[in-house]
Amino acid sequence: MTGSSPPSPRGGVVLAGGRSTRMGAAKAGLEWHGSTLLRRTVGIVGRAVDGPVVVVRASGQRLPDLPLGTLVVDDPREDKGPVQGIAAGLTALLGRAESAFVASTDLPFLHPAFVTRVLRALDGPDGPDVALPVAHGYQQPLAAGYRTGLGELASRLVEQDRLRPAFLFEACAVLRLDEAALRADPVLAALDPELDSLLNVNTPADYATACARLAPTVAVRLVGAPGAPDLSGGPRLGPAATIREAADAVRLPVGRTVAAALNGAPVTDVTTPLVAGDEVSFLVAG
Repeated sequence: MTGSSPPSPRGGVVLAGGRSTRMGAAKAGLEWHGSTLLRRTVGIVGRAVDGPVVVVRASGQRLPDLPLGTLVVDDPREDKGPVQGIAAGLTALLGRAESAFVASTDLPFLHPAFVTRVLRALDGPDGPDVALPVAHGYQQPLAAGYRTGLGELASRLVEQDRLRPAFLFEACAVLRLDEAALRADPVLAALDPELDSLLNVNTPADYATACARLAPTVAVRLVGAPGAPDLSGGPRLGPAATIREAADAVRLPVGRTVAAALNGAPVTDVTTPLVAGDEVSFLVAG
């Protein structure tokens, strides 16, 4: 008797090459609670997948700092819209991942639980080609799951100037996930009940509203430092959008060696994004 096959690797694609005409500035480098929109989105997607994350940019576009190991590819054609970016990203992942979560840059409230829920809909050889959320009154093609083999089809559509995602969906098997289907996942329902993962930032007003919201509420625990705040009765709850902000919240002792863990797993990148439900622990050496 043989065991079940391990799940196929999942990757991510983040589209950074849009012209951002309504915003009036490149979204990728916009700041949000100590990070940039692009760094945060790449980091959140990366937390939910076990394969690489690809950033698709316009040719020559300057990007903010990204997590170590992020793949960067250029759009081969200018001004061809999101299907061109989807094609480039999926093609870059072919052979490295079976499926990918495709996201726009500007999703500051994206939660790993949302990414996991969407990609799980693609599991199995007989699953759909696309898992497409339909929420807040719209289809959400830039917060959706795609099989990486669709890169060739998407490229062919771009060559034909059939640039709307609807043309891609007409040519493959699409599973639409409405709000009820998304919230049926108990983890997602608990951590992102309003599906704020899908709130994007298109205009200066949208950006101002996003910046006015508090960082996610996380639990922070400080262990092993004499004279540090006493957290022995439980972690401290407070807003923090990155590991660095969580460290600031507990005022780590200067000059001490500190090891950090996110939900029990070691983490060394202080720009790692945090979300609701996270617990960050800092172990301070004597």
